[in-house]
Amino acid sequence: MKKTFFVISIILFFFTAIIAQDNNVQSTVNKQITLDDIWKYYRFYPRTVQGFNPMNDGEHYSLLSRGGIEKYAYKTGEKTEIILDASTLKPENSEEALAIDAYSFSNDESKILIETESEPIYRHSSKANFYIYDLPTKKLTAVSSNGKQRLACFSPDNQSIAFMRDNNLFIKTLSDGIESPFTSDGELNKIINGAPDWVYEEEFSFDRAFYWSPDGQYIAYIKFDESNVKQYELEFYGELYPQIYKYKYPKAGEANSIVSVFVYNTKSKKTVKMDIGSETDIYIPRIAWTADNKTLSIQRLNRLQNKWEILLADADNGNSKVLYQETNPYYIDITDNLIFADNQKSFIFTSEQDGYNHIYQYDMTGKLINQITKGNFDVTELLGFDQANNKIYFQAAFSSPMNREVFEFDLKKKKSRQLSSREGTNSVVFSANYQYYINTFTTANIPHLITMNSLKGKELYSINDNKALTQLIKDYNFSRLEFMRIKTNNEVELNASIIKPNNFDPTKKYPVLIYVYGGPGSQTVLNDWGWFNYVWFQMLAQKGYIVVSVDNRGTGARGQEFKKMTYLQLGKYETEDQINVAKYLVSLDYVDASRIGIFGWSYGGYMSSLCMTKGADYFKTGIAVAPVTNWRYYDNIYTERFMQTPQTNAAGYDDNSPISHTKLLKGKYLLIHGVTDDNVHVQNSMDLVSALVAENKQFEMQFYPNNDHGIHSGRNTRLHLYTRMTDFILNNL
Repeated sequence: MKKTFFVISIILFFFTAIIAQDNNVQSTVNKQITLDDIWKYYRFYPRTVQGFNPMNDGEHYSLLSRGGIEKYAYKTGEKTEIILDASTLKPENSEEALAIDAYSFSNDESKILIETESEPIYRHSSKANFYIYDLPTKKLTAVSSNGKQRLACFSPDNQSIAFMRDNNLFIKTLSDGIESPFTSDGELNKIINGAPDWVYEEEFSFDRAFYWSPDGQYIAYIKFDESNVKQYELEFYGELYPQIYKYKYPKAGEANSIVSVFVYNTKSKKTVKMDIGSETDIYIPRIAWTADNKTLSIQRLNRLQNKWEILLADADNGNSKVLYQETNPYYIDITDNLIFADNQKSFIFTSEQDGYNHIYQYDMTGKLINQITKGNFDVTELLGFDQANNKIYFQAAFSSPMNREVFEFDLKKKKSRQLSSREGTNSVVFSANYQYYINTFTTANIPHLITMNSLKGKELYSINDNKALTQLIKDYNFSRLEFMRIKTNNEVELNASIIKPNNFDPTKKYPVLIYVYGGPGSQTVLNDWGWFNYVWFQMLAQKGYIVVSVDNRGTGARGQEFKKMTYLQLGKYETEDQINVAKYLVSLDYVDASRIGIFGWSYGGYMSSLCMTKGADYFKTGIAVAPVTNWRYYDNIYTERFMQTPQTNAAGYDDNSPISHTKLLKGKYLLIHGVTDDNVHVQNSMDLVSALVAENKQFEMQFYPNNDHGIHSGRNTRLHLYTRMTDFILNNL
């Protein structure tokens, strides 16, 4: 249950540049935000950088534009070359140029792999047609003519392409154009080679499960045998007979795919199975090559997700040994924060072993060298390692859980230095030589400011300052989002944000809408531009509502004990906190105690449903979009991480299910779901409906056929959804 698939590095939706801030679409004379502004014309979309790619020389980068792929100088921002003119990108016997969805260079930058006609599969995965563009000869060649491919990538020696199709893995040699499979047992809903099954993709957040060795001799891959995983069906409407889509979805307590790890030798054409142990009821959430061409790292996680190991496996014989092992009284989060450094002398990773998420360095025998970061703050991401200068770069919630800063740590001097200078959220992408970085900066009230910076900390120039959007925000007179801390009656201090109407009068009484997500490790209270609902909240503020969001216990960037204290009882403490927030708001002179509502999506829909039942005395209205209504219905990796299995923790599952508390509902309740939600199945809402009907509780509901968890497919769907929710709030709160 994660909060997004990027084309390359830092990019928003594909149409951003087309319709983001077209000031000619609609007059701003009225200065009142409308739903058409938000969801029809997308007037408040920030502009970002599309298709950013650092180039090998460390002095240039490439960007994707309408005109093609362009080359820029880091130091000056000057466009130095059009690497690829998109208008010339025409396949043989075609007059129409290809649209570039994504691209990547070969290691020597002599070839470009073009992804086009992409089709999404699930949250992270897609399939597409891939083409190879040879820069010296300007020749365009299709990777395959046998159907769309997935995950195509160059070999390190630039001579081959590996890709996946129909659950099997292939290599295409560029010199002769021969396409050869090196797996053959792939089959829909049975065997997957080189890509994760649904639950791994969703909960371990990756779509590729095969990787070239550094020298290109080997390809390591994970095989998923999902034969015994139970199947779920989605029904798509629009034809005389609805289409049924079947896929494997392991719910809490149910069987998972059996995973195995293999290495294919491209020279000998032989495949060797890696030893990952005899226990099959485990997870292999990551594999990665070390700096050594024949040594593969394999991460092994037990079913309860409280024991994590790094194995080192020999590519030639499959023999493995445990390099590192960690246990946790709660659970261990899987991230991409693992770097093999110093030419196979050490590895660097993040761990919560001292109570906060920090960076550690160990040698290749598994012995601790150094705890690199310390203190009462969480490191949020490892950004890179400069091998030449022995420096680590990372992002952290250092000054506050709401902010994100970027730091450099010198391993030789054992000294850190903050690179980011603005208070808010900073995210960076470095040049190949770590001498420059692009910084994307936002705050809760300032949209994306994208600048180029030298490593010394000097801001060289602005790439995009979103001036047009900033002016639009002024024209529409947005209210300022403010932060505060709320101490509940159980003495817990919670971070909160508040948006008040611009003409706010403390002597008047205002209705309040609470926005909640609340899931483990999440945050809605961030000093970051939150486009998704933020502009809608501004619209509600213009209509006289106060909008509040509070990060309850269980949310992130406040250390392990705060985040993991909801273990085995998802929903219990989070709901108590949101109810206590409502009690706090009632105590404020300017809040109308009889008009407090709550809205949430996904985990937030689960929370709003619990608040409308267990907190029925405090909430007049509630909106739940795509809610989980019993954790028994959700996937096992996510759910068991926090709840263990239903077989061992039945009370934890049922005591905090909205279905168990429907008799308590008093206020106006709107239930919304996409009928073909592959993530939180509509089964959740259907069973809640049955329970509400059994208690003779009246409510409203809105279902969207052929829509997944995001509810955005089809003409005007998002506009319709937010119109429905807005009308419900205006009529009932």
